[in-house]
Amino acid sequence: MTTVPSRKARTTVRLHPFRAVRYDPARAGQLSAVLSAPYDDMSPAHARAQRARPHHIARLLFAADPQEAAGQWERWLERGVLRRDSTPSLYVYEQRLGPRLLQRGLIGELTVAGPHAGPVVPHEDVQEHVVRQRAAHMSGLGAQLEPLLLTHRSTEGTGRRLAEWVAEHPRVASAHLGGVTHYLWRCTDPADQDFLTSALGGPRVPLVADGHHRLAAARRLARWRDGVPWQRSLALLVDSASTPLWLRAIHRVLPGLDAEKAARAASGVARVRPLPSGPRLPRPDELVLVGDGQAWSVTEPRASTLSDALAGLPTEWRAQPAAVTDCLLIPVCWSIPDLPGAVVHLHDADRAVAAVTSRGTGTAVLLPAPTEDGVRDLAEQGVLLPRKSTSFGPKPAVGLVMRVLRNT
Repeated sequence: MTTVPSRKARTTVRLHPFRAVRYDPARAGQLSAVLSAPYDDMSPAHARAQRARPHHIARLLFAADPQEAAGQWERWLERGVLRRDSTPSLYVYEQRLGPRLLQRGLIGELTVAGPHAGPVVPHEDVQEHVVRQRAAHMSGLGAQLEPLLLTHRSTEGTGRRLAEWVAEHPRVASAHLGGVTHYLWRCTDPADQDFLTSALGGPRVPLVADGHHRLAAARRLARWRDGVPWQRSLALLVDSASTPLWLRAIHRVLPGLDAEKAARAASGVARVRPLPSGPRLPRPDELVLVGDGQAWSVTEPRASTLSDALAGLPTEWRAQPAAVTDCLLIPVCWSIPDLPGAVVHLHDADRAVAAVTSRGTGTAVLLPAPTEDGVRDLAEQGVLLPRKSTSFGPKPAVGLVMRVLRNT
């Protein structure tokens, strides 16, 4: 499925207070030792290492058996490792790199299914098997461990209101992960909650920056399960007018593909030129192939060949680097099958280049970074980008604020 309904009308976004589940440091230990990077940013080896820690959220996040994870969840609640806040609250969440503010947003419940669904626009396609897996995990656990990440642009000062409010209230939690400091405030007063949420919304609806599979899974569960909790999702809204998220491309590494052969084959369907100075980030209208110490610029894909590769797909994909890579180069030009491990997705260009530095380690395809306005324009037209087209950040830590899905 590659289209969604177009939604351009101005509408108000409503975040609902809820009783979050949070770690109790007195029982669980320091938060920095039990929280996790987002699911998609975790390597299997790192996930296994974290699961060895007694109270680490990875024991729930990466559990193979959701029922086993549910049992662990209940035991942690019984022992006080996790505690549910006593009153419905909204949560102000902030990430900093040293003194630099990376993002400040508001966490609450957003209705994503049913007649009162809040307005959100996804921008990437999803994979059915991943949606099934996320839905099974969420349903079996009976909880949400990480929020959807949404970006919106307030014309009424949401970011300013959050800044004013946090300046006058104490933090309830802090943690350090990978050099980033995470701060949390809890807002329990209904008048303050109205103050923080009354400026949400604007002429453009919130864009799903991260969590497309979790959103699809939540909507699927809402069709199967009764009750308001299943119609809502944990959500973090960040006002890009005050703290814009960064947006990067997701690069491809093909371990089994010789770089010189890849460049020669690509020259049959596009303009390929060597880059004597070595790898660099691509310009908006190009891809960069890297491998074995060499690099090539790839531009101007042959129109007829690209049209054939994208037959039946949105015409807007012809200008999308991820579509050119995934629909033309990888399957048609290089004859690489869609099998596990055939393509590795990396969010960092330096890591992608390092992965193919030695002879015989494969080829990296570096993609140019998209722009939020470009992504949003397509999404509001109802056009979903190919999977793994964008990487918004910084993403929220997993386990800082969690949500129960039971009807209680």
